[in-house]
Amino acid sequence: METNLVLEGFKFMGLGMGTVFLFLIIMIISMNLMSIIIHKFFPEPEASATPSAAPKDNKKVIAAITAAIKHHREG
Repeated sequence: METNLVLEGFKFMGLGMGTVFLFLIIMIISMNLMSIIIHKFFPEPEASATPSAAPKDNKKVIAAITAAIKHHREG
C-alpha cells in the first residue's frame, strides 16, 4: 500500500479551496438578495432640489475660512 502524499495534499487543497469558493458564492448571493429586499421595503428618500443644509450667506463662510487659514499660518 503506497500513498502519494503530494496527491493527497492536492486533494485536500482542492477540497478546502472549493469549500471557501462555495461559501463566498453563497454569501454574495445572499447579500444581493438582502439588498434587493431592503431596497424594496425601505426605499431611499428622493433628494430635494434645494438642499436645506446649504448656507444662505456664502460670504460669511468664506470669511471664516480665510480667517482660520490666516490664523493657522501666523501661529
